[in-house]
Amino acid sequence: MAHYNLATPVTEEDIRKLLINDTVTLQNTLFGIRDATQIQMFDHGRKTHFDLNGHAVIHTAPNVRKVVVSKEFPAGYEPICIGTTTSDRMERFTHPLMAQNGVRMIVGKGGMREGSAQAFQDLGGVYLAIIGGTAALETTWIEQIEDVDMDDLNPESLWRFKIKDFGPLLVAMDSHGGSIYQEVKSDVALKKEAVLKSLGITS
Repeated sequence: MAHYNLATPVTEEDIRKLLINDTVTLQNTLFGIRDATQIQMFDHGRKTHFDLNGHAVIHTAPNVRKVVVSKEFPAGYEPICIGTTTSDRMERFTHPLMAQNGVRMIVGKGGMREGSAQAFQDLGGVYLAIIGGTAALETTWIEQIEDVDMDDLNPESLWRFKIKDFGPLLVAMDSHGGSIYQEVKSDVALKKEAVLKSLGITS
């Protein structure tokens, strides 16, 4: 188990070093993305002016306040509460997000499935898990909303956050086929068999 401090953008080589149960703290830039954003991008062919290559995205639809554009608020938004949403329903977007946009890291909660695991192996990516209910803490790791794209989808816009010490985050799925979710699933199955056997029940 190791800890990595990664300043985005990162390379495939950086990502291939990471193994499940390692931890990561992110620096520089993080992009906020959600269902509607990716439906527009991958189902309707909508392009973004952001360069996502080598970057991390977080599954979020943040609570923000519209303010006057200034040096402090260059996008005209003040972050109020930026939490993480469940990743599973965005499963089908992992491969195109990596293949077409070069994304290397997905930050979310609840894990992802086999298609994402395969994309991480084939293209060099990881899933970084964050605990649910930590939105207030996460917001303190975001220094500024630097820019926003597709803002007609607000709050499911594509956000560019300036971050500092975002983490630690747990490497829950790595680029070598490792997944803590699969490990837990296998563990539960084994323990279930043992419990049933102790009760004299055969499955």
